[in-house]
Amino acid sequence: MSREQQAVARARKAFDTGRSKSLEYRVRQLKNLQRLFTEKQKVISDAIKKDLNKSEVGTQLYETLGLEGEISLAIKKLKEWAAPRPVGKNLMTISDSVYIKPEPLGVVLIIGAWNYPWAVTIQPLIGAIAAGNAAVVKPSEVCVHTAKVMEDLLPLYIDKELYPVVTGGVPETQELLRQRFDHIFYTGNSTVGKLIMEAAAKNLTPVTLELGGKSPCYIDKACDIAIACRRVAWGKYTNCGQTCIAPDYVLCEPSIQDRVIEEVKKSIKEFYTDNPKNCPDYGRIINQRHFKRIMNMLEDSTVAAGGDNDESDCYIAPTVLRDVKPEAKVMQEEIFGPLLPIMPVNGLDEAIKFINKGEKPLALYVFSSDDKVINRMTDETSSGGLLANDCLVHFSVNSLPFGGVGNSGMGCYHGKFSFDQLSHLRGCLIKQLKMEGVNSMRYPPHTAKKLGWARFFILNNVDAGWIGRMALVAVLVVVAAVVLQVSHRGGRRYDPLASCVS
Repeated sequence: MSREQQAVARARKAFDTGRSKSLEYRVRQLKNLQRLFTEKQKVISDAIKKDLNKSEVGTQLYETLGLEGEISLAIKKLKEWAAPRPVGKNLMTISDSVYIKPEPLGVVLIIGAWNYPWAVTIQPLIGAIAAGNAAVVKPSEVCVHTAKVMEDLLPLYIDKELYPVVTGGVPETQELLRQRFDHIFYTGNSTVGKLIMEAAAKNLTPVTLELGGKSPCYIDKACDIAIACRRVAWGKYTNCGQTCIAPDYVLCEPSIQDRVIEEVKKSIKEFYTDNPKNCPDYGRIINQRHFKRIMNMLEDSTVAAGGDNDESDCYIAPTVLRDVKPEAKVMQEEIFGPLLPIMPVNGLDEAIKFINKGEKPLALYVFSSDDKVINRMTDETSSGGLLANDCLVHFSVNSLPFGGVGNSGMGCYHGKFSFDQLSHLRGCLIKQLKMEGVNSMRYPPHTAKKLGWARFFILNNVDAGWIGRMALVAVLVVVAAVVLQVSHRGGRRYDPLASCVS
């Protein structure tokens, strides 16, 4: 049995013990995970510094701070999220207990990405733990040092049988995908996403795919261009452009292109000094393969700012490209690097048309002081998320679902959305063996009169919480009279929603 098979088998066996279903056990695991980020922050930061040249403060700001908030929210809200959820009823089911009961899926596979190796790997794990699942964690092998730290630290803080860490490259991932899981959560690119989905289909395993794409950014001339460009520059060059929701390219009218370039250049200098290579807050491309891929994109475009590079250091300066054509190399795939193409368009109509010609992006950004412009971009385009007058920050709002659509992914997470994504929302209806007369309309022989009564009872919805218990009793008396039946006396049944109907 391979190492991967053993990890999955141990996780399945641990899940079958039922210990992960206890809310107290889930909370304890989450608190232990929270303690990891308090006690081992320096170890985490040192590894990410080696992998991506992120500073310690940058690591906390973009990696672990959000995770701490996510854990705190899950601990605070877990009892509420896991409780049975009352739903509406029709007259046919008014005396029944009808509710949704979240239950764990089983064993989840989490395949992380290298660009934010803790944030995008551990955030799904938080959801998996909160939902009561076991989870096999596969960190990206591209971040060698971080993967090793994750492999060493996680078993010290959380249940190593329920949440094993499997490291390795493509062969190890392929071996994992040959195992049976109850859900697969993958963060990465669409090419691999298709392979993940193909492997999952063999066992009819549901998937969450957090992919990416070319996230557009439209800058309207009716806005504070200086502030807009400052925020775009921050969103683009954070993590050296290696962010799945970074603004991939800018659309603007030709009349403001020069101003946009100058303002972006000012922001680059403000953020990273005159020499970004020596700035502790400016990162590096993850490896030379990606360095060459990004540099190849520059071949048929005009550099307006930046362009400096050093292959031996995997360094590419924050770069702006001007007058970029739709057919340019830099416009053919997600950049995932510090290049900002500016493509002139003749106004909002042309911008919307261009955006809609491409695949649906993970994020869409629009900068304007005119609500009509923002509303049109919202109403006439489709994307995983939309943000007006800023970049990236919607990722930090755990009350918003984060996820893609179409080629940029499927499924969503963050906060309660993570819990629901990694739960089975089981529909439950609990009846009494009473009121049989009400059911006579559904039993043969079928008649037009019975159909009429069925239409009345099934098509009329009621809100039991609103009418209250006294009104519910009154309706039941009317129902009994209509069908000329008297129900037999019987024992009281267990109703997990009794406290909700008051």
